[in-house]
Amino acid sequence: MPFYHKLGEVPHKRHIQFRKPDGSLYYEQLFGTIGFDGMYTNSYHEQRPTQVKAIKKQYSVAPKIARANNIQSYRLKGFEVKPESDFLESRKTVLVNSDCAIVLAAPKHSTKDYFYKNTDADELIFIHKGTGKLRTMLGNLDFKYGDYLLIPRGIIYKIDFDTEDNRLFIVESHRPIYTPKRYRNWFGQLLEHSPFCERDILRPQELETYNELGDFLIKVKKKGEIIEMVYASHPFDVIGYDGYNFPYAFSIHDFEPITGRIHQPPPVHQTFETDAFVVCSFVPRLYDYHPQSIPAPYNHSNIDSDEVLYYVDGDFMSRNDIEAGQISLHPAGIPHGPHPGATERSIAKVETQELAVMVDTFKPLMVTEEAMKIADEDYYKSWLE
Repeated sequence: MPFYHKLGEVPHKRHIQFRKPDGSLYYEQLFGTIGFDGMYTNSYHEQRPTQVKAIKKQYSVAPKIARANNIQSYRLKGFEVKPESDFLESRKTVLVNSDCAIVLAAPKHSTKDYFYKNTDADELIFIHKGTGKLRTMLGNLDFKYGDYLLIPRGIIYKIDFDTEDNRLFIVESHRPIYTPKRYRNWFGQLLEHSPFCERDILRPQELETYNELGDFLIKVKKKGEIIEMVYASHPFDVIGYDGYNFPYAFSIHDFEPITGRIHQPPPVHQTFETDAFVVCSFVPRLYDYHPQSIPAPYNHSNIDSDEVLYYVDGDFMSRNDIEAGQISLHPAGIPHGPHPGATERSIAKVETQELAVMVDTFKPLMVTEEAMKIADEDYYKSWLE
């Protein structure tokens, strides 16, 4: 995150002696990205963070591809993904390319007997259903319906759910995820006309610190595989850190929509960006106020990007038959727009209560076998009169 955060105790300078009450040293770790050129955090540990006792199972979780070269529009019925007890096993990749994976999950239980670390990708977890606590090596975040949880790659975490009814929409990104640069001034501060500001972004405020030795199972994701590693010390042994690289939460309900006299294009809804895709938030807002405006979006072709829209709640004005939890995929180069009758219905409407998350990728997405299990294969015909 491009602003500074400090939690717990740190010495007054980097890379100097920082001693425990008994006179022994705390162990400093630089936790950074893009070599030594990206955002980083300096954390201080009770034990050496390098102690691996054993490497156990290693198995593939790479998605199986059903349509590698896809030109067809799909509707995926996300709530038909069956709940599963285990957090990792519940994650079903439905769309993927070399830059990102789009995942649906319905985990019933918290991660109890292991920790998890994704070494390949930042994880953006949107909470559609459920409440609970994200517990990480750099502090904890409570979450609820509508929250985005941004977990930078390499963060060790657990996730605790309050109930068994949980639905998650997840984007795994092989590129760092940032707030859009056009929202920030040259110092990195979010600008006055940005649709959100720093006070809307929730940083960890609760730091769990355990000074324990033993056998601690961490499931590490690397290159499409899970590798089970046993650490000799508790991974939540940080007594303090500071820097720019840490998990945070942002609620879609705190996104302030930008409206105009005529229909505004999707970039006004942008919430996150990488150099390979963008994420947008569609939230309740007033419609266009030109006396001859057409609130429904115009037909358009995404010549250079696939469009994925995850429907969360409310009235999806441009669609005739879409429900919460469903995904529409509109591939690059194929025109799409309002369903028959939607344009006419939108005229003279003054507001929408829709809530949706959009991902536009700059490389084509492949459709997985998991996606085909929940796919409406006739969706591409839904624009016929």
